[in-house]
Amino acid sequence: MSSDSSDTPTGFASLGLSDALVAAVTGLGYEEPTPIQREAIPVLLEGRDVLGMAGTGTGKTAAFALPMIEMLARKGPKSLAPRGLVLVPTRELAMQVAEALHKYARGTTIAVAPLYGGAPMDVQIRALKRGVSIVVATPGRALDHLRRHTLDLRALKIAVLDEADEMIDMGFADDIEAILANAPEERQTALFAATMAPRLEAIAATHLQDPVRVAIAKEKRAPGKLPRIRQVAYLVPRLQKTAALGRVLDVETPSSAIVFCRTRTEVDELTDVLASHGYGAKALHGGMEQKARDRVMQLFRSGQADVLVATDVAARGLDIDLVSHVVNYDLPMAPEVYVHRIGRTGRAGREGMAISLVDPRQHRALRQIEATTRQKIEILPIPSEADLQARRLDTTLAAVRAQIVEGGLEQARAVVDRLAQDHDVLDIAAAAIRLLHDDAPATPGKTGSPTRPSSKRAPKGEGPSLDEALAAAATEERPKRSRAERTYGEDRPRRPREDGERPSRPSPRGARGAAGPRTVLHINIGKSAGVRPADLVGAIAGEADVDSSVIGAIRIGDDSSLVDVPEQLATRIMISLRNAKVRGRRVMVRKDRDS
Repeated sequence: MSSDSSDTPTGFASLGLSDALVAAVTGLGYEEPTPIQREAIPVLLEGRDVLGMAGTGTGKTAAFALPMIEMLARKGPKSLAPRGLVLVPTRELAMQVAEALHKYARGTTIAVAPLYGGAPMDVQIRALKRGVSIVVATPGRALDHLRRHTLDLRALKIAVLDEADEMIDMGFADDIEAILANAPEERQTALFAATMAPRLEAIAATHLQDPVRVAIAKEKRAPGKLPRIRQVAYLVPRLQKTAALGRVLDVETPSSAIVFCRTRTEVDELTDVLASHGYGAKALHGGMEQKARDRVMQLFRSGQADVLVATDVAARGLDIDLVSHVVNYDLPMAPEVYVHRIGRTGRAGREGMAISLVDPRQHRALRQIEATTRQKIEILPIPSEADLQARRLDTTLAAVRAQIVEGGLEQARAVVDRLAQDHDVLDIAAAAIRLLHDDAPATPGKTGSPTRPSSKRAPKGEGPSLDEALAAAATEERPKRSRAERTYGEDRPRRPREDGERPSRPSPRGARGAAGPRTVLHINIGKSAGVRPADLVGAIAGEADVDSSVIGAIRIGDDSSLVDVPEQLATRIMISLRNAKVRGRRVMVRKDRDS
């Protein structure tokens, strides 16, 4: 007798979860379980211990959170003490896991409390006294509560060590041992890690009882299929790195990027440079207070900041799905760190880009990384002025198309009709585009880059080898630095006056667009957003490709700013700033009506 296949549960319903929990998960937009969820959830629901091997972005949180909620909800609350414990390496991950548990547990009596350093202790103590079902904690704060006798683990039924390899690397091995020593021996334990170090094997052997090993192998790709994370490198002398980064970001236009530096000082300095040139850049390092770090992460997740400049320590445990680019401003010393960094992009089937700025003397480190990842890293030339111009033209093309769809072109049509009586329509459009971009070819000795062939990108996977690139770098004459390189690499913003005003000054004769009448532009951002004169100068010079010396007086008010510019450049500046961000906020620019 044949069975009706339509009665066979599918998706999360096939894993043994209750209808209410399946409804909660599907209500959040999840349809099919990931491989780690498909393997781990049924085993955990049976009450078995689990040793899970899977990297970041594989869905580990739901793999242990859903069965934990299911089992605790079935047994019902028996005490105010927590019956579930999740240990994580960082504050950021504690907040993310607690938030996920809270979402999954809606409609149940399960209460969740995150415990991490940097948050008020009295608030956490009050939450524990009220009674919670699951505690998500960093090892240090969990031990602190145990010593104060504000955390009682005697009723614990299930414990999870998430990102356990990270906790070991951060020196929490003894803390983990001490915490588990305070928990009942008759409990269920799950350990999840991307790698298995000897110390971690020892902890698993001591605290897990006959665990089921669940390992998610790396995805096998068909021959010739490109990896989801495209890895590229630019060979750049250290003193030219900041200029190179500006060029690369201008061409790539990432929707969200993490730039990794070695030191806190480097993070702060690079963040200031990027912010002064119109990027929504924010710093993240261990020297910041927790409130400041939380605020930065909120801005980055919400899209109000598109570039996060961070150290490895500060970025540990970050779980951000939508990162389009990872940039190694400094190449890490260990290949494993490189692998962990770039794993933050290209998640959940999306494509990602990993970019490294490499000093030619670091070629051995680059070869080590290629050997570890077993993937070739493309060596690309630094984008030229021609590449930047092509990118700006692409942006203009998109803006023109959007304007055509929007309509309201009657006045502009009238002007075109008049010109069309004497000129070809294509010539009229080309002249308008050229006026916007001022794309007259640069010549040696004048402002702009020396004339040289455009550095066309090699097709993916067909870039020069590392040896070829090193040979080229050794024999190539150092090019003269263009205006854009000087702006990104050397010019520091002038110290603004206390009243937020920058005095006007005579424009040099050689500056493009300096002569002739002037006008004042109104920009809808001011002191309340932390704007400085250097931010506006950088955004205008970088986006509109004008010399900063032609920008006149700047007056910054509470909610808006006024900038004096040459009349003939006003339209170009207004169009160029349409998609720009200043201090992480998109700006609107118009001519000031009162000037």
